[in-house]
Amino acid sequence: MRRRVMSCLAVVIAVALAALNVASALAQGAIDNSALSSPTFREHKRTFGLVYTLPAEVNAHLDRTISGLLREKLLNAKLYDEAQRFNIPHVTVLHIHNPDPTTPDKMLKALPKLPPVLNLTLKTFYTTEAAKGAGHPWWFDLGIVKEGPSFEAVMAFNTTVTAALTSLRDGPLPRVTGPVYAKMGDAAKDLVRTVGVSGVNVMKDGKATASHNPHNTLVYSMTPYDARIQAAMKAVADEMNGVLPDGIDTQFRDVSIVEIGFMGNVVREFYRISLADGSAWDTTSGKAVALGR
Repeated sequence: MRRRVMSCLAVVIAVALAALNVASALAQGAIDNSALSSPTFREHKRTFGLVYTLPAEVNAHLDRTISGLLREKLLNAKLYDEAQRFNIPHVTVLHIHNPDPTTPDKMLKALPKLPPVLNLTLKTFYTTEAAKGAGHPWWFDLGIVKEGPSFEAVMAFNTTVTAALTSLRDGPLPRVTGPVYAKMGDAAKDLVRTVGVSGVNVMKDGKATASHNPHNTLVYSMTPYDARIQAAMKAVADEMNGVLPDGIDTQFRDVSIVEIGFMGNVVREFYRISLADGSAWDTTSGKAVALGR
């Protein structure tokens, strides 16, 4: 009972923060949703994100087992750009778009209380479209087992951090505008309008949604997701699931504030914050930095 009461209090606080942040941003005229009515994607300037970077031992495991095989399959399918697309392996918490170069510092200062070190299992390869029928972008992902206290902590943190950070955006993520937004369902469109992104946890009619689907993306693509690509990537997923049927047990020990490419790939890391002790540092200089809380 006590745990339920505390959970309800946390949700109420998250709702209040979300309302204050959105109201503040709108009052400043900072949020521009006009790109949602356009038939083309919004111009991508700069996107920043909060992510869990994968531990070195997990990346090494993936390199030993499926990375080479996956690249070979991409080349065989003539997905040349996909085979060489740069990405720092990660699991997304939240992405926001804003060309303001001070956004990472503002994110650092606005971070809410972090979860503890998380024990999770990466498991099940699959392909995801930005919106069914939109054509592109699409991604090849490695999912996370959706059960246990660590998974619940990830989902709860996503709700809280959405309330704390989405007011820093200048508008929707470019990749969820234009043809993608047009193909989205009503619930997804509502998320894009109100917090700038799809797939995050927010409050709706007094209840916490669970739209967020934490995963590690291995392939980012703007190639049209036609029947040939669908068949090729299903075969890849089936083979990869045979290679790692039990997945990979891992710990997420920190979160990072990063820069994101148009399709969601991490291209640069600014700050890393330990989930074990709350210490934070600039990943370029190695110097310690202070959190805002």
